[in-house]
Amino acid sequence: MEHWEAVKRILRYVKGNVALGLKVRKSDSVLVSAFADANWVGCPDDRRSTRGFAVFLGNNLVSWCARKQVTVSRSSTKAEYKALANATVEVIWVHKLLDELGISHPRAA
Repeated sequence: MEHWEAVKRILRYVKGNVALGLKVRKSDSVLVSAFADANWVGCPDDRRSTRGFAVFLGNNLVSWCARKQVTVSRSSTKAEYKALANATVEVIWVHKLLDELGISHPRAA
């Protein structure tokens, strides 16, 4: 039920923002890449960091996230590490999805 509610929320968002668009273009590459960043102690009120990542399949953005971290990081390195860990989980998920769909893709060495 929770996933169904999330899907409906996404569809409502897309319906309300059709004019903004999301460019998806044909790409010969199936390389999965990710970029992650964190803003250490970004909020002066609760001292929590903001983290985010973007995952690309070829040249197309396929997944992204930006939110406050649940816990307070004691250093900028730890905040960055947490952001990178979240991006890694998403990259693994995209790899598994491609495997299930039978799409071959390059793997890290």
